Amino acid sequence: QVQLIESGGGLVQAGGSLTLSCAASERERAFGSWVMGWFRQVPGKEREFVATIGWSGTRMYYADFVKGRFTISRDNAKNTVVLQMNSLKPEDTAVYYCAADVNGRWAPEVVTTLHEYDFWGQGTQVTVSS
Repeated sequence: QVQLIESGGGLVQAGGSLTLSCAASERERAFGSWVMGWFRQVPGKEREFVATIGWSGTRMYYADFVKGRFTISRDNAKNTVVLQMNSLKPEDTAVYYCAADVNGRWAPEVVTTLHEYDFWGQGTQVTVSS
């Protein structure tokens, strides 16, 4: 029903940077009322929370392991969310997924929880070499 398309993944050396983008259809008028999040997953392991941003773009929350390195932002005029990743480490290697919570409840126990999100992109691979 809702398509989210990630892009920007690739191969980078440790210490480098990547910018991931997530886009919903430009025809989607409800984007500005969604909480948007980024999660990542390594094969064989559970998908984990990375970062989230409120519908207004003024509230953000980050996993401890990315604080100070990653920045999440959104442009509601373009229906996009961006994850700027700096100082990348080999342990950041994963498939990164964009997700939308259409209910938009803002609380740490909600916006960091996998099952609270309603729609998911197909993921983009990030590989960090040592």
